[in-house]
Amino acid sequence: ISGLALGAVYFLIASGLSLIYGLMDVLNFAHGVFLTLGAYAGWAVAAHLPQLGFAGTVAAAAAAGAVVAAATEVLLIRPLYGRPIGQILVTIGLDLALVGLLEGGFGSDSLSIVVPGWLTAVTAIGGERIPNGDFLALGAGLAVLGTLTWFLRRTRYGMIIRAGAENRDMVRALGIDVGRAFTVVFAVGAAAAGLAALLIAVVFSGALVNPTQGDQLLIFAFIVVVIGGLGSVTGSAVAAVAVGLLQQFVNYYGTSGAGDVSVVVLLAVVLLLRPLGIAGKVTA
Repeated sequence: ISGLALGAVYFLIASGLSLIYGLMDVLNFAHGVFLTLGAYAGWAVAAHLPQLGFAGTVAAAAAAGAVVAAATEVLLIRPLYGRPIGQILVTIGLDLALVGLLEGGFGSDSLSIVVPGWLTAVTAIGGERIPNGDFLALGAGLAVLGTLTWFLRRTRYGMIIRAGAENRDMVRALGIDVGRAFTVVFAVGAAAAGLAALLIAVVFSGALVNPTQGDQLLIFAFIVVVIGGLGSVTGSAVAAVAVGLLQQFVNYYGTSGAGDVSVVVLLAVVLLLRPLGIAGKVTA
């Protein structure tokens, strides 16, 4: 269950990366700092506005990621469409700058998030004591997967986004604002990342946040995206479960840190046997 919960959190991070690359062809290396900003926003609400409860903490984490990501797309990414090197450089620069600002403003030490008692309690199932946070992470992952699938396949904005990814000029010729739809993609992906940052803090990191937390998680998110197939949300979900389970089992039954190595080995095996990933497709 712990492996599935970790996989759910990895999916929340990787889904945004997969959406942004698959639909917009943008490798966003600032995605990690969106996570970190979400975690700090959650910390701020929990510390200074406790009357909003844990729901307010979750909403603040998701909203912070979404707002910063939308501004990033409009101000920095939009002028660089069709220039992948420029996109990579500007997103890496943004990540370094914002991490530096967080360290300058809050220090490099971890900050503790105030969480409700029920989240740190455990539930006994079949003789095993399962942390309630694991169930919260699982539920959040499944909810986001269902919501993203419905959004892309059943809503008008979802159809515009998919059509714009195939032929942006034709969609614009029909009088549709593709830029606004792509801003929505950035915001949705970063909202999921902000939620993931809060969950990873309260479920797996002792309710602590630090300025480099997002960048550490981004490495595993990229691995999940590559294993699942660039641009495939469903592939990312399958890969996230595989990575989470493998990492937790190997860490538990093996030596400390062996789980991280096993994930890299899994990535190498998948790239050797299926370079496009689990759900990757060949494009003309």
